[in-house]
Amino acid sequence: MRAHGALGGNLGGKLFSKLSLGTLWNSVAGIVGGGLSGKLLGAISGPAVDTASQGTDMMSILTNVLGGGVGGTVIMVIVGFIKNMMKK
Repeated sequence: MRAHGALGGNLGGKLFSKLSLGTLWNSVAGIVGGGLSGKLLGAISGPAVDTASQGTDMMSILTNVLGGGVGGTVIMVIVGFIKNMMKK
């Protein structure tokens, strides 16, 4: 999920250019967000997603891509917003 989080962080940087942290920090925020979203999805869904995420079925792939990407984007946006608020 971390790789998908990095992609999500950079995609979020493109979509929300005023909140972008630059490629490196968008990636770092995305990796953190992807990791956190993986833990959150595992806690919410229980062992079903945790064990499925180790396989290669379509549902586990979608869960990893969407969970990591969305988590990465969300954390990048939050960090970018805080950074912009500190500038003011």
